Amino acid sequence: MNRIQRQLCILAAALGLFHASATAQEDLLSLLNEQAQPTTQYATASFKTNRVINLHSLENTAGGVLDVKISHRFGFVNGGISELFGLDAATIRIGADYGISDQVTIGFGRSNFEKTYDGFLKYKFLRQSSGAKQMPLTAAILATTAIKTTPFRDPDRKNYFSSRLYYTFQLIMGRKFSDLFTFQLSPTVVHRNLVRTRAERHDVFALGTAMRIRINRRIALNAEYMYVLPNQLADGYQNMLSIGVDIETGGHVFQLHFTNSTSMIEKGFVTENVGNWLDGGIHFGFNVSRVFTLKE
Repeated sequence: MNRIQRQLCILAAALGLFHASATAQEDLLSLLNEQAQPTTQYATASFKTNRVINLHSLENTAGGVLDVKISHRFGFVNGGISELFGLDAATIRIGADYGISDQVTIGFGRSNFEKTYDGFLKYKFLRQSSGAKQMPLTAAILATTAIKTTPFRDPDRKNYFSSRLYYTFQLIMGRKFSDLFTFQLSPTVVHRNLVRTRAERHDVFALGTAMRIRINRRIALNAEYMYVLPNQLADGYQNMLSIGVDIETGGHVFQLHFTNSTSMIEKGFVTENVGNWLDGGIHFGFNVSRVFTLKE
């Protein structure tokens, strides 16, 4: 190999090394730029299930997941020893919720209280997030329908099927302030086609509040309250108040609670609640939630 050929080989090698170095620098810069792109972090597990106790929570059932729920209330504690402080009586609702997507949940259930069938549609249109996309709260809308199938109180009068129907519309707004604390508000309107007295309104407006305090990764404390605006119901009805604890065990969530509401659906715990905490008109109860993934 003569001198000129050696020089050409050295030049070619140098050009090759320069090209490789430039390519490596471009790859490194590209990687750094990708790492520098901001990401969005969404708030999760505001509540352990899509119910606080009676109220719907901020959470939705995940897309493709079936959530089977069994809700149970014993009788009023003030029934005394003859009723074993409520343990002799039982009110039950069995239902199932399904996530059509992460934003849309539908559900159906049946309660032995007033032999009621109910269904709902829930759409989460805002999701709390930080980072590239910042949203300070989560928000969802809820629409429910209930059909009471007990016999009419006066079968001799002309009764209509529409008189059995009840509708609820609710806006659910809340924020997970930290891993330890979540708070939500639930402005609510319940429409009843038939009311018992002229003193009662067909449309009942109320404001629900709820909170969750996390104890550890398995246990949380919940509380909820439904304030019904004045002059809408007859005398004797009470605002709903519930306090409970959530216990998560794998695919199950157990909720143990005390509540003054016999009914477990909106038309009952908003407009028909007669339990009074001050005189022992409270139920001990539990909810059991079991999820099944039907679609990955």
